Amino acid sequence: MNENVQLSLLKRLRGAYHRLPLPSALKTLLRRLYHGALMPPLRALRRRRQAAKVFLAPNIPLQAQRPGLPDYVIWGVIDWDFRHQRPQHLARGLSLERRRVFYVSATLEDDLRDGFSLRPLDGQGCLFEVRLFACGAPSIYLQPASEPEVRQLRRSIGELLSWADSTGVISLIQHPFWSTVAGRLPNSRVVYDCMDHHQGFGHNAPGLLQLERELMHQADVTLFASAWLEQHWNEQCPASALQQRAVLRNAADFAYFSSRSEQRYQEPQGRPVIGYYGALAHWFDVERVAAIAEAFAHCTVLLIGADTAEVGARLRSHANVRLTGEVPYAQLSSYLQSFDVCILPFRTEPLTLATNPVKVYEYLSAGKPVVAVDLPELHEFAQQLWIAGDTPAFIAAIAQALQEPASATARLQRQQFAAQQTWKHRVQALVSLVEGTHPEPLVSVIVVTYNNLAFTRECLASLVADPQGQQLEIIVVDNASTDGSVEFLQRWASEHGHRLILNNSNRGFAAASNQGLAQAKGEFLTLLNNDTQVTAGWTRTLRRHLQHDPGLGLIGPVTNNIGNEARIDIHYQDSWEMPIRARQHTWRHAGLTVPCATLGFFAVMMPRSTFQRVGPLDEAFGLGFFEDDDYCRRVEEAGLSCAFAEDVFIHHHLSASFKQLPGNQRQQLFDRNKALYEAKWARPWTPHITREKP
Repeated sequence: MNENVQLSLLKRLRGAYHRLPLPSALKTLLRRLYHGALMPPLRALRRRRQAAKVFLAPNIPLQAQRPGLPDYVIWGVIDWDFRHQRPQHLARGLSLERRRVFYVSATLEDDLRDGFSLRPLDGQGCLFEVRLFACGAPSIYLQPASEPEVRQLRRSIGELLSWADSTGVISLIQHPFWSTVAGRLPNSRVVYDCMDHHQGFGHNAPGLLQLERELMHQADVTLFASAWLEQHWNEQCPASALQQRAVLRNAADFAYFSSRSEQRYQEPQGRPVIGYYGALAHWFDVERVAAIAEAFAHCTVLLIGADTAEVGARLRSHANVRLTGEVPYAQLSSYLQSFDVCILPFRTEPLTLATNPVKVYEYLSAGKPVVAVDLPELHEFAQQLWIAGDTPAFIAAIAQALQEPASATARLQRQQFAAQQTWKHRVQALVSLVEGTHPEPLVSVIVVTYNNLAFTRECLASLVADPQGQQLEIIVVDNASTDGSVEFLQRWASEHGHRLILNNSNRGFAAASNQGLAQAKGEFLTLLNNDTQVTAGWTRTLRRHLQHDPGLGLIGPVTNNIGNEARIDIHYQDSWEMPIRARQHTWRHAGLTVPCATLGFFAVMMPRSTFQRVGPLDEAFGLGFFEDDDYCRRVEEAGLSCAFAEDVFIHHHLSASFKQLPGNQRQQLFDRNKALYEAKWARPWTPHITREKP
């Protein structure tokens, strides 16, 4: 039986099951058989069918990324079509600020391939809901992703960003599940949007809570939805000197909620309405609402929202309580317009103490009187609502609100306050917080030059062109160039404020590098040949690999031209096409490092701790050759490892300085230093190998 026939048969069996008038016990048995015996092979069939197809990115209109503006990847805590709240408002608001926004849905798509599905959410090609492919489609709420899942998710988001040709992103993480994926994207800034006290939700696994703690330590910027959350986390995980934290409260779509709806909800008996909308969950104070219903028997208590805590069953004896279930966001304002008093009847517990309630901003946008429990964040609204400490005070406040004169004054005051608390205000604050210049660990870049002025110009220009280049400490050491390099470097250093060391003779690569390293002040130290061109975000990505792996002592990029495994199969025609091809490769290899025995020192980075343990390069190797092999052996001897980062690409011309030497002199230098290396390490030198082509 082929796969199509099997799938068709299973579909017919499922339809028959729903049509037959079977006893409940038999239906339960059949349901268990279906999920336990039939569903696993059905999923396997679907995956085999998917795996046989090559992933092709969707043919959907996409706005080009605006120069100088980042893309936003919002790693969602909910699906887009779930209750419309902070995540969706921020996403849409950012797209209206001319940023491209990719909203990653909390629901993953079960697929063996690396890829994604996409749904446009606007007509401008700037806002999309994304579903990433992940085998098994694990739930983000139950446990952290496994290593295979993390690797596939990184490749899947890489497919998206490669398709979008994104030059740089801000990862706005709204659930800690995503941190192991989003936190390792190349050339990105990591922002944690801490909206809730996750420990207050019963379904969060301990592993997810640990991920949140790690995210607090690793995020460049953390935004808290309330001052309570900020204080809690500052006590639990104090911020480092280079981390930025700020409160970014919730808000309302003022234009929507302040407008009177023509199709306003009508209470059937014309009674006053005491209204609430939102989740009817474990934090909803059913006892308080029961007391309200009893105290105001002449009113309808209207509760709108998904009932996950049996609230309806527990209030069944109160005839004036009406539950509508979940209402689409587009209809919410029409219900709110019918409320005479809006209530916020939460239990007082850590989860609610941490809350900055969106609905209060929305209630006030409609100009409605509001009665709420005493939560810390509501003190910001003290002039605009009634805050009640207990149930009798809550009932008394509702009575006052119901008697409020029907004048426009109170309504106008509430709306004037709400008009300054819109999502547009919050988005503008967010952009200012996360897109500005932030202090980062200082990276020192030592560039050794010897003639090849044209290459030196390109190299230094690429360093300065990188948006993060302004924060680098660049030290150029010139080995007595005679082709005009000295004069150029003097002008360049004066213009850009970087350091220049001029040698009277060609001291060789190791000695010149040591001169730069001795003067460097950075927490991370980089050696970069002058026959290279860097790509955007290269230092940030290399640095993050070193920070994530304390056992990694030395790291380098992949490149187009080198004699070891760091060389990749990449093709471009010129320096304009090079960054595009580089991005396509690095996005698809996000977060990936590959251990290696020896790194080529055309571009390497190490933390200062490595330099302190290993020391300077061995100057016995003279002009060059084998000083990189030697240093890698010393790194290993110190108990550290070497690797290259698949998500950092640097263009390399290869051996530009050595090509100036006569052929026999170059070979003699190679043979001499090879013998020196083998004598020092008492073993034969192992020639470098390149990776096999796929």
